[in-house]
Amino acid sequence: MEQKTVYYSDELHDEFSGVTRTAITIDDTYVYRHTAPLWLFCRFVVYRIIMTPAAWLYLKLKFRVHFVNRQVLRQADGESVFLYGNHTQIPGDGYIPSTLMFPKRCAVIVNADNVSLPGTLTFMKMVGAVPLPNKISGMRNYMKYLTELAADNTCIAIFPEAHIWPYYTGIRPFPDDSFRYPVMYGLKTYCFTTTYQRRGRHGVNMTLYVDGPFTADASLPKKESVRDLRDRVYNTMCERSRNSTYEHIAYRKKEQEGTI
Repeated sequence: MEQKTVYYSDELHDEFSGVTRTAITIDDTYVYRHTAPLWLFCRFVVYRIIMTPAAWLYLKLKFRVHFVNRQVLRQADGESVFLYGNHTQIPGDGYIPSTLMFPKRCAVIVNADNVSLPGTLTFMKMVGAVPLPNKISGMRNYMKYLTELAADNTCIAIFPEAHIWPYYTGIRPFPDDSFRYPVMYGLKTYCFTTTYQRRGRHGVNMTLYVDGPFTADASLPKKESVRDLRDRVYNTMCERSRNSTYEHIAYRKKEQEGTI
């Protein structure tokens, strides 16, 4: 298997998904919660009957996925949680939360471009995509919906690296912004770390390590508590990432290669 090399400049902002879309507007007119019985029935069919088994099959057939330490999730039975993971696959990352957390329903916080492919908005809503507002007017509806999810026995999944680096075996630095949510709602936090191993001449295996629950330190001021929670999750993911034994795509910083 020939290894591909990708050169990057900025760990925080470079994007290697290969997907470019014009994002739709997510403002105060965007509807997050639907209550119509027909819509809810269709969501159940799409999410549970179609996508949940399809996600499991995709991960098993393509990557022979194996979950390590999954039993820690039992401590969150019957309650909402936040789940953080590294961002290394299209479309696999969208499939991991629902497979990992089954039977708990998952919502995945995404950028607006993830719901911007023409004709797919309703489908993306039904499989759990929750787009971040790209207009300030949309923040009230977004936060209201997040508050409802936090009280609804739901897994709220976040990829704090924000940008996709396929098959990347490290953990990129990520900000602490999204860690204000579990501090705000007082919910348990879990993380998963996707690692890669070579399979034969042409295959790649995926092993996911699950850790938690992490809880916010109530003795700290809010800002420090958010940072502390982020650091504990980040350090755990960095440690787990060392279990990758195969670099399917090699990422090298440009200045280190003398390309700029």
